[in-house]
Amino acid sequence: MSQITDVRLPVVQLVRVSVDRRGAAGRGGALLEASVGFPERTLTAVVGPSGAGKSALLRCASGLERPHRGKVFKGSRELEAMDDQELTELRGLFVPRQPELDPALTTCENVAQASYAGGRRARRAAAMEALRHVGLDEEAGRYPDGLSAEQLKRVAIARTLPAGPRILFIDEPTDALDHAGARRIMDVLRTLVERAGRTVVMGTRDPAAAACADRAVFLLGGRVVGKIDHPTADEVAAELARQPPCQG
Repeated sequence: MSQITDVRLPVVQLVRVSVDRRGAAGRGGALLEASVGFPERTLTAVVGPSGAGKSALLRCASGLERPHRGKVFKGSRELEAMDDQELTELRGLFVPRQPELDPALTTCENVAQASYAGGRRARRAAAMEALRHVGLDEEAGRYPDGLSAEQLKRVAIARTLPAGPRILFIDEPTDALDHAGARRIMDVLRTLVERAGRTVVMGTRDPAAAACADRAVFLLGGRVVGKIDHPTADEVAAELARQPPCQG
């Protein structure tokens, strides 16, 4: 496996992070001494089979979950030192596998609800700009029940854009989508990196999705076991095939 050659400073960095989820569920550690950084203006795929720790890593990186051991930094600041507003903004940049939107609000209203802009008019303007970034400005007046699964994911991505921090965490972006829908989602993520200067971190077990990334970080049993620059789908599939299934 090739070494990472990107020397840009990480926007978010995990240093020897461990998350223990044995507890009542009887499961093993979700993350074990995981250290990884996410350089600015890159798309990083965190790759591994189900149970490898991808979601736990994304949740720790976005401030949604506090590690039991280790440290998480945004730039030079440790997340532990952030105030409630800063953490709330960072947590709002996480898109789960199955995003939930308010069914009583239009697409535009759902995005505006997540905006930190001042007044109502400013929030709507920010929401429309975010929808343009994901190609859904013409669907601004539609309600969630009138959107496809792929469009719902694009709305969830748009909700992260008006926030201050220029990073996005997304869990399994192509899950349950057909090939065309998956391709559109990945095109949106690449556009955010290349044209909007965003940093995107996605968890995935889809080789085709990982091949759209600038770098792939492989997890197995909660440990970082390898990294590849500019991965191909074949390289990712081969690496996944070498990994035994995760337990628990």
